[in-house]
Amino acid sequence: MHNLSNDKTNTKTFEMPGKCPFGGDRIGGVEGTPPTLSDWYPNRLKVELLHQNGPQANPLGDDFNYAEAFNSINLEELKNEIKGFLTTSVDWWPSDYNNYGPQMIRMAWHSAGTYRIADGRGGAGEALQRFAPINSWWDNGNTDKSRRLIWPIKQKYGSSLSWADLIVLTGNCALEIMGFPTYGFAGGRQDAWEADNATYWGPEVVHDMSKAKSPDEMVSRDKRWRGRNGDADYDLENPLAASHQALIYVNPEGPYGKGDPAASANDIRVTFTRMAMNNEETVALIAGGHAFGKSHGMVPSDKIGVAPEIAPMEAMGLGWHNPQGKGNAEDTMTNGIEGSWTPNPTQWDNDYLINLFKFEWEQTRSPAGALQWTPVDKSAPKTPDAHIEGQMNDLMMMTTDIALKVDPEYRAVCEKFLNDFDAFTQAFSKAWYKLTHRDMGPRERYLGPEKVNENDLLWQDPIPLADYTIIDAADVADLKKSILATGISVSDLVFTAFSSAVTHRHSDKRGGANGGRLALAPQKDWEINRRTVPVVAALQKVMADFNGTDKDSKGGKQVSLADLIVLGGCAALEKAAADAGVPTEVPFTPGRRDTTQELTDIEMFTWLKPVADGFRNFLDSDFNQIAKHVAPEEMFLDKAQLLSLTSPEWVALTGGLRAMNANYDGSKHGIFTDREGVLTNDFFNVLTSTDYDWKKSDSRGMTFWLKDRTSGENRYSATRADLLFGSNSQLRAVAEVYAGNDGHKRFVKAFVKAWDKVMMLDRYDVKA
Repeated sequence: MHNLSNDKTNTKTFEMPGKCPFGGDRIGGVEGTPPTLSDWYPNRLKVELLHQNGPQANPLGDDFNYAEAFNSINLEELKNEIKGFLTTSVDWWPSDYNNYGPQMIRMAWHSAGTYRIADGRGGAGEALQRFAPINSWWDNGNTDKSRRLIWPIKQKYGSSLSWADLIVLTGNCALEIMGFPTYGFAGGRQDAWEADNATYWGPEVVHDMSKAKSPDEMVSRDKRWRGRNGDADYDLENPLAASHQALIYVNPEGPYGKGDPAASANDIRVTFTRMAMNNEETVALIAGGHAFGKSHGMVPSDKIGVAPEIAPMEAMGLGWHNPQGKGNAEDTMTNGIEGSWTPNPTQWDNDYLINLFKFEWEQTRSPAGALQWTPVDKSAPKTPDAHIEGQMNDLMMMTTDIALKVDPEYRAVCEKFLNDFDAFTQAFSKAWYKLTHRDMGPRERYLGPEKVNENDLLWQDPIPLADYTIIDAADVADLKKSILATGISVSDLVFTAFSSAVTHRHSDKRGGANGGRLALAPQKDWEINRRTVPVVAALQKVMADFNGTDKDSKGGKQVSLADLIVLGGCAALEKAAADAGVPTEVPFTPGRRDTTQELTDIEMFTWLKPVADGFRNFLDSDFNQIAKHVAPEEMFLDKAQLLSLTSPEWVALTGGLRAMNANYDGSKHGIFTDREGVLTNDFFNVLTSTDYDWKKSDSRGMTFWLKDRTSGENRYSATRADLLFGSNSQLRAVAEVYAGNDGHKRFVKAFVKAWDKVMMLDRYDVKA
């Protein structure tokens, strides 16, 4: 080999290895290194968030059928394996009391407990506890160890068992081995494959946690609350549910860490209500969960290492390194509070409530310095140490526990459970089932032999099964004619069908056209739905005419109002497309059923009421007071994401609705056409045209005039939900495709596909 070091002619070139003669010999960053687009323009509309967790991230591929894979598992054998693991301790992370059960209950609870009713986000459904930011929240300390402990089981079952299902099932098995009768378990949760970078978890600014002096610096509440606890106008910002950034529920030491039980009860009530739990469910969950296990607080938080997401590479995804003593077992640190609530922490009993009410409790401090409570009576029962044989410790209560005793409403529930242990057991069983299944949607999505088939769980938004034969293609054709013969405008039919379906939320699978709830309270009374009332009445007459004839002569066939509402939109769009010169068949899948007012939880459905809906050009009259820091177009993006739309689907759907004048009040905002009710691409043609100039028509820039550049006349009016598709560079790029000379047919095809997607979002009875 030629020895360059001895080649005098090359001395100048090689005396500085790696030096480029043209410069550029320093690497300052790679893809993703700040400043990124969001650093340059932090207030830009982040349309790319619609494409999170896309198929490119999924290693299982589009053809993988999780339902089939999960159903191939012998659930009884799987549960026996989990239960065997729970009582088999390992050295690298020993179990408390020789039982991993309490630890796994906490893992499952914290996975599910992120759910909030306001937007349906959070919950156990995608196992997002595996990813940042949730995996590194201070409240999730050491849940990384819990998931790593059950990895051998996950590894064995592979893709047939999602992390999301395994986490919940492990929590159920943990309860069962400690003598608690669970209400049931349903599989069907499918894992996410990337971190959720979109969900709004609160306004508190969390700085670079790698520079934090203590890992609990992320826990703050200074911006999400209005007023102070105890004020008349004390209120938590929507859509949040947790009382603090990086906590699942509330501060166990009470608001502001002051140890005030009454104030703690206030926060508990707000937080658990936002998580869709009533007073009885709240008490059942707290008292039931605290019947097991212990809290850990042997080491001050500033001694604990960084969270998993910023842990050193050699930690292999495990965070919160504890350098004190053993680093685990009797030296474990999680939330800073130390001790157990009951004398027998691995057995289901009523000792938690018995001791809470039997003894007076005084404030003390844990070894980590956290505020907690201990019995005043020193003869009160003790609890065995979780690791040191023969050592007995004082019982412990948190401020959140004392709150149940102090608050009159919670106290009444506690006393009921004290006097009726069976009622307590049933209440906790049902509340736990609700907690861990709340975000799964309708029961059609539930898998496995332990799923509960009862139709009496109101939070599942039940829809009675059909006791008739579903209409066929010939009936559909006849009903389309009957609907159009009513004289209802195509615009009204499209608006009504879309209004019935647009309530759907992909987050927790609630809402949608199935059930026909557009005709029931509260939806029928919403301002945004007033235009649908006469349409629904006319369709009810069509339904009565069809169903009122001899049922037997039609083979027992009947049509639901839910189906008729959607079918009316489809019939109208077919007419609108034909009138535009692009004859198109709009897909329609029958089989929707109607529910009843009694099976509709008005309070829970009120959370689905929109404050802003760009699809129907709606803004609540109090929008500026309600959403002081959120622009209408940001809420429009939020709704598009809840409908699981891609950006092309969002653009096409909006353009088609504008062509049909599907504005909630029939206004002309965004109706850039003289052929209203015809499925043209005029919206995009005008939006991208240079023949017009746009000017604000109000001081706040909420509405605009489109002025003819030549004449100066006002030609069209628009809102921010209209101009968005011309002003945002990513959305405009799509709009330009539909505005091209070859774009009309492409637009109609895209619109119809997006329309059918929205109409079918809640049809879990016919899709996986």
